[in-house]
Amino acid sequence: MESGTYKKIMIATDNSALGRKAIETGIVMAKLSGARVYAVYVVASKGFSGKHPKDVGWEKAMKEHLQAEGKDATAFVAEAGKKEGVEVEPVILEGDPGDAIVEFAGKNDIDLIVIGTQGKTGVQRFLLGSVAENVVRHSKKAVLVVRGEKAE
Repeated sequence: MESGTYKKIMIATDNSALGRKAIETGIVMAKLSGARVYAVYVVASKGFSGKHPKDVGWEKAMKEHLQAEGKDATAFVAEAGKKEGVEVEPVILEGDPGDAIVEFAGKNDIDLIVIGTQGKTGVQRFLLGSVAENVVRHSKKAVLVVRGEKAE
């Protein structure tokens, strides 16, 4: 790989074991090309907006939990980058994960998005949706999908 092929690489992380496989791949790509890494975690705000006053406390607690998880996830990427001499900037976004990833990549001139996928098929994929699939379909940037083990 020619040095400088990628200048900005986004690693989308969700703090899962599969996400760690994507992190390893993204860090190697960044090291080989001398790229800066953006470790992106998206707090999925869709689905926990309550209309009842009692829901407000639950909504706030859930959002705080997800933000803390995002800090842990992006810190893991930063530590992995540090071990390899790769500069990593942690980024926590809110919204629909696929849309937020694509929008961030476009606004920040990202050259490559690295994202993991759970390898779900059939009904599981239909019911759960796929952030990676949404990113691949809508991104105008290059996307590297790192597959994990097939879900049972």
